Parts: sequence; structure tokens; C-alpha cells
Amino acid sequence: MEPLYEKACDLVATAQGHEDEKLTEAVSILTDLVLRHETQAAQSKSDSVMKMKEKCLDELVGALVKKRDANGLRTLLGELRGLFQEIPKAKTAKIVRGIIEGIDKIPNSTDILVQVCQEQAAWATSEKRTFLRQRIDIKLSSLYYSTKRYKDALDLLSTLISEVKKLDDKLLLVEIHVLESKIHQALRNLPKAKAALVAARTAANAVYVPPSLQADMDAQSGILHGEEKDFKTAYSYFYEAFEQLSSLDDSRSIRALKYMLLSKIMAGDVSDVGMIISSKAGLKYAGSEVDALKAVAKAYESRSLADFQNVLQSYQAELQDDPVVHSHLKSLYDALMEQNLMRIIEPYSRVDVAHVASKINLPVEDVEAKLSQMILDKKFYGTLDQGNQGTLEIYDEDAKDDLFPSALSTIDNMSKVVDSLFTRSMKIVS
Repeated sequence: MEPLYEKACDLVATAQGHEDEKLTEAVSILTDLVLRHETQAAQSKSDSVMKMKEKCLDELVGALVKKRDANGLRTLLGELRGLFQEIPKAKTAKIVRGIIEGIDKIPNSTDILVQVCQEQAAWATSEKRTFLRQRIDIKLSSLYYSTKRYKDALDLLSTLISEVKKLDDKLLLVEIHVLESKIHQALRNLPKAKAALVAARTAANAVYVPPSLQADMDAQSGILHGEEKDFKTAYSYFYEAFEQLSSLDDSRSIRALKYMLLSKIMAGDVSDVGMIISSKAGLKYAGSEVDALKAVAKAYESRSLADFQNVLQSYQAELQDDPVVHSHLKSLYDALMEQNLMRIIEPYSRVDVAHVASKINLPVEDVEAKLSQMILDKKFYGTLDQGNQGTLEIYDEDAKDDLFPSALSTIDNMSKVVDSLFTRSMKIVS
């Protein structure tokens, strides 16, 4: 087995690209080594044979991932069922989870991964492998969350929570509650998202939490504080998450850094953005993600809506595809638009909407809709005169007259006095 294993390893190492024929040859050799039925003489050295099979299996998974063959990994899981009967359950769980993580690394494999998780969860249930099935269910819930199947994810998690509470597995419970918080936050149900995060922190107090999971909790805390417009607290949580992920060289570090920069922009501390980017930690993760937030900060500082829109179009993948960043930038754009409109209409008592739109370089329809919203929100007092070719009339706020509230208060007090006198007179008559 050893010479064939070394040959396969050399083929994988020297393969150029995922379509290289060397990968196909290596996969064929390694599959044969993993699934071959050993002779009786070889079985007498079962420990050494099994160790070699495990090495071959690790290399095979790596080769299939490099080949981007998600279906091949799915087939491999089915073919390994016989081997799983011979090895300990802990090793089986490690192999299954390793293959699932391997499929997850392959681009555009989410649909296959969902099916694989469903198949493996059903197999683990039939084999009464509870721990493995719970881990697969968490992965499946995470996939449902990423594909926006929130109801399916919550249904699966609710069953998991009741099971794990009975087992008193605190670490698993932390992981479940953090994912539950993310799902509720995506559904804009902030009270339940906060409650789930509190439950996660309560469970975390009783057990050692790995830095990666702790960073996940801190990042989620930052997101929820950001939803409540408490961006200074959000920044501190994102900073903690970034520090931990950066020390682990985790790919999620760049996401935490993005949220740090976003928090500074939303808090109005635009000058701090450049300092963070130029710091040692910021330079380590320089790239399009950081450049996008830097451009947003520059556009916000110049109060230019045109620049802001250009940034959103230029960095669409970095800014629009992230729901957290997109949500906050939308509110930032609205605030910037309101500031620009207030500055333009301030000198006027009557002005054409078309003139305002030309000043701000936006379509008349968008400006008219925003002005009407601002009037309804009482940002200023005015009316939109549709009959006069779209004219905005602005007037000063009426001085408050205390006469009517005072009169209503007096009438209310008199009513109470009359009711009291009526009650007393009824007692005397009776």
C-alpha cells in the first residue's frame, strides 16, 4: 500500500488545476486503497492497515476537494458505510464531518451539501449515532440559514435545543443559540435574537469556549448593538472578534474588520477609518473589502450623494451582498440625502422639485418621494403642490398655543368634580 500511497500523493501535489488528469489517476488509486478488501495476512496487522487507510482517506478527500468533485465526495460517503462498521464511532464522526467540510470548500456546492447532510443525518439516526447526528443537524441548520430557509432552520434548531438540554452539552448549546440568534436577526426579530444570544452567553459561562466560537458570539453581539444604533458598543465587540479571529488566521477576520470600519462610519467618526486601515492589523487585510469601506467613508465625509452612489455601484459585491453592511448603508444614504435636501431647501419658501433634483443630481421622482416622507416625519413643515408643476412650499413651524390644552385640562377637571358631587348626592338620597 505504501508505494501506491506515495505515488498518489505525488500526483495530487503536482496536479495543475482541478481538471488535471493527475487528480483523476490519484483519486482512482486512493479509492482502491481505501475500499479494497484486505487478505487474511494483512488483517492480522489490522492496526497498521487501518492507519494507512486513514492516511489514504485523508489524501483522497483532499484530492476530490482539489478536483472540485462534490458528487465524488457524496458517493464516497456511501461507499464508506462498510468501513464505518469496523472503526470506532469517534473516528467515524471525524471522517464524516471532515468530508462534509470538504464539500463545503467546493464552490457552488450548497445544494449538494444540503442533500448530503440530510442523507447522513438519516443514516446517523438509523445507526443511533446521536452525537454525530446532532453535529450534522447544526451544519444543516447553518446551510438553511445561508440559503434563507429560515423556517426550516428554526424548526430543526428547536428540536436540537430540547435534545441537547437533556444531555447538558453546554458547548453544543452555545453553538446552537448563536446560530438561532443569527436567524432571528435575519428575520428582523431583534428581541428573540437578543434572547438567544443571552442564552448562549449563559451556557458559555459554565464551559470553556474555543476562541473561534467566542469571536462568533462577539460579532453577533456587535451586529445586534448596531441594529439598536449603539455603534460605539458595536465597535468594541467587533474589535474583540477581530482580535481573536486574526490570531487564528481565520478568513472571517476581514468580515470583522469591515464591521469595525462600518461602525466608525455610522457613529460619525470618519477620521478614525483611515487610522484603522493604516494600522498594522489593517494593512494585513488590505484589499477590495477594506477599499470599499474606505471609499464609503470618503463619500460620507464629502457629503456627496453622487460619490456615495458611485461607490455602491463600484463595490457592489463587497457592499450590497452583505446584508448587515447593505442595511446600514441604506440608512446612511437616507440620512445623507436628508441632510443634502435640507441644505438645498433652507433658503426657500417656495421651490420647484425639479430644481432641487437638479441640484442633487437625482431623479425628480426619488426626490419628490423623499420630500413627502420628510414632511410626514415632520423633518420640516411644508406641502407638495402637485397642481403647480411639482412645487414645494415650505413654511415656518406654528407657534404652540397653550390655550386649547389648558381648556381641555379644565374641562377634564370639572368633569371629575361633577362626577364626585353626583356620587355624594346619591349616597345622601339613599
